Amino acid sequence: MPERQIPPVISRLEEFEQHLPGYLGTHLKLAILLDYDGTLAPIADNPNKTKIPSELEAILHKLAKHPQIFLSVISGRALKDVQAQVNIDGVTYAGNHGLEIEHPDGSRHDYELPADIKKNYMAMVEELKQRLEKNGAWVEDKRVSLTYHYRDTPVALKDEQKKLAIEICQRHGFHANQAHEAIEAKPPVNWNKGEAALHILNKKFGDDWSKEVLVVFAGDDTTDEDAMRVLKGLGRSFRIADDAQVETFADFRLPKQDLMTDLLRWIASAYVSEI
Repeated sequence: MPERQIPPVISRLEEFEQHLPGYLGTHLKLAILLDYDGTLAPIADNPNKTKIPSELEAILHKLAKHPQIFLSVISGRALKDVQAQVNIDGVTYAGNHGLEIEHPDGSRHDYELPADIKKNYMAMVEELKQRLEKNGAWVEDKRVSLTYHYRDTPVALKDEQKKLAIEICQRHGFHANQAHEAIEAKPPVNWNKGEAALHILNKKFGDDWSKEVLVVFAGDDTTDEDAMRVLKGLGRSFRIADDAQVETFADFRLPKQDLMTDLLRWIASAYVSEI
């Protein structure tokens, strides 16, 4: 079993090749799996205000068109939401931490929650809305998972509301994960971004994908650790975090979100003639 560690940090473009000499080879297929919020797009004060930086977006479009590259976005957002935010053809999208997956050909994989969990979910949403949609905080209902946003709550009230939100989520049987100024409630099922990543890779390349496909994963949150854990030793993963002491399953740490542009530029320099 892999263990969390404090990984090496990459702070500028040249260091990708310095740390990973020869990792990219154009004769091999490459799968790029990416989170959205805090990874492709900087965190915003409201999820509706996020936007992928123009230079990063341009590189993404070029990578998505390359015949040797497969691109997937795995987000905590609802599927339709992340599809609308990224809006690139040929991409496999996963929403709700992988509970909803849609491939470019329109085929889907939806994790069906048991009836009792669905019932608990609806009760949890109702209680959170009644008790904690106040002081600038609000509940993002994504049908099978939710996010309780408290970024705009006055500082003096944040801890109290956050603690109560966690207690409510856990009392209804859901996992409560800390996110950026938010609590993410996920159902108690054996399915997460890690399981989704493996499903996506198996679906695209077959069971023996690890023998012939290079993999790059990047994410910024605790929910991304599930993918970093299962891909340990099978690819290279990058955790975006400004905390120099963060322990992670990722192979490398990127201290700033804007280094994602450099990561993709490094990849494009090996596969795309014009960046």
